[in-house]
Amino acid sequence: MGGSLNANHLMFLGYGALWTIGLSLIGLLGGGIAGFIIALCRISPSRIVRLLSAGYVQLIQGTPLLVIMFLTYFGLPTLGITVSPLTAAGASLTIYVGAYLGEIWRGSIESVPKPQWEAAEGLALSRSQRMVKVILPQAVRIATPPTVGFMVQIIKNTSLASVVGFVELARSGQIINNSLFEPFLIYTIIAVIYFALCYPISLISRRLEMRSGPARLSLGTA
Repeated sequence: MGGSLNANHLMFLGYGALWTIGLSLIGLLGGGIAGFIIALCRISPSRIVRLLSAGYVQLIQGTPLLVIMFLTYFGLPTLGITVSPLTAAGASLTIYVGAYLGEIWRGSIESVPKPQWEAAEGLALSRSQRMVKVILPQAVRIATPPTVGFMVQIIKNTSLASVVGFVELARSGQIINNSLFEPFLIYTIIAVIYFALCYPISLISRRLEMRSGPARLSLGTA
């Protein structure tokens, strides 16, 4: 690259931003699936399942994402499993996001008022029918604002993928800075891009929280 900041540099940052969005979606989708399973395991009638899922959550939440990425990218090859930077970053985010979304969704499920559980049970519905037809639809409304808000954390955490060689927004900025040696300008642009990605999501999360407030109140008085 070299020289001064130009359109090619900005385009390179744009590609990095696209990969940041793509990696965020991978983490959200994979972590969402894992989180849903964890949430159901956390409220399972089986004590063993609850303990195992709780152990997973405590372990992952107590481990920095950076360490998880190191273990995935540098640790798996020692076991004969070679992974690409994208695979390592995506798998690490999935593991990390799954633990947090699992707890968010578990709390949302358990926050459905007890009379709703009792009413569903009084209709002689099976446990799976109670969950699908009565509990989960209400839990989704409660879980949506914090889930959307957590997406901001996912986007920001993608910057850690640079440690395994994945070229997302932060890594692309580092590469450009190594050529131009203009850290203030380059990282200011990166900060603006992250802000442009995260701020709208934060606004949406706040609006959803405001809308869900009356809904929670009505559920609590049902």
